[in-house]
Amino acid sequence: QVQLVESGGGLVQAGGSLRLSCAASGSIVSINDMGWYCQAPGKQRELVAGITQGGSTKYADSVKGRFTISRDNAKNTVYLQMNSLKPEDTAVYYCNAAIFAFERTGWGTREYWGQGTQVTVSS
Repeated sequence: QVQLVESGGGLVQAGGSLRLSCAASGSIVSINDMGWYCQAPGKQRELVAGITQGGSTKYADSVKGRFTISRDNAKNTVYLQMNSLKPEDTAVYYCNAAIFAFERTGWGTREYWGQGTQVTVSS
């Protein structure tokens, strides 16, 4: 069974940095797009940053110049380096990936989500 396991969240003061990691495990053949989403209380989940298998990236306007997404294909892992954090970055951050893998229902490409990691930025 494919799983995405996140780590690296926590409490940080405004202006500080955090690095999130998300490792995929299971009967994985390949991982296509990967990304990070955030969801603040009372708000919808939204894209923070995405990265293709080839390394092309995209960012939400609110994080451009402060956050950097990267991946290590050999480790099936995606990272989010978060710098110059602001209180408005406070949210639960979720890892997302499109993965070709074997599950009980057979081979296929499916979308997977991590369990979420809390990021809290104090002012």
